[in-house]
Amino acid sequence: MDNGLLVVISGPSGAGKGTICKRLKEEIKDLKVSVSATTRKPREGEIEGTSYYFINEEEFIKRINNEEFLEYAKVYGNYYGTPKREVFKELQDGNDIILEIDIQGALQVKKNYPKGVFIFILPPSLTELNNRIEKRGTDSKEVILKRMQCAYDELDYAFEYDYVVVNDEVEAAVEKIKIIILAEKNRAIRKKAIISKIREV
Repeated sequence: MDNGLLVVISGPSGAGKGTICKRLKEEIKDLKVSVSATTRKPREGEIEGTSYYFINEEEFIKRINNEEFLEYAKVYGNYYGTPKREVFKELQDGNDIILEIDIQGALQVKKNYPKGVFIFILPPSLTELNNRIEKRGTDSKEVILKRMQCAYDELDYAFEYDYVVVNDEVEAAVEKIKIIILAEKNRAIRKKAIISKIREV
């Protein structure tokens, strides 16, 4: 059996990563979603093992020291991380997994698991990105300005990824990513088991 594919999707805030990942999960039924661990308290409606693995800071740091995370970061006083064991088990079982994480996390994953497929989501323009963030209605002008400056700086990291997909229209972006996944699953390097089996016949 071939190993599954680890698909890492990231990009600037407001580029539409969450919407794209949600659509991918709806359209690719066997696509698994990695559950992150966090030290923050559960919010109403969140379920242990489905929303997050909720652990205390002492345990989280212990797992960092034991190299149990594919990636981790401290955000607004809480740790978040992708458990390595669960991801690797799914991949070894032949299941494809999607990770929607920030750029810092994606670069950590690339270092720890370079066989992943790394996709950077871009907005059609910075003007459109600004419009999308404003339409959310959740951020002050100062926060929007910071997000835009951050997005401008993050564009440099696009060259660290395997693919760049411009999200000018969600369905078109999703179709492009589905094509990327199909192509990557059929790369010769991922078909060693099949090639070996054919040789045995």
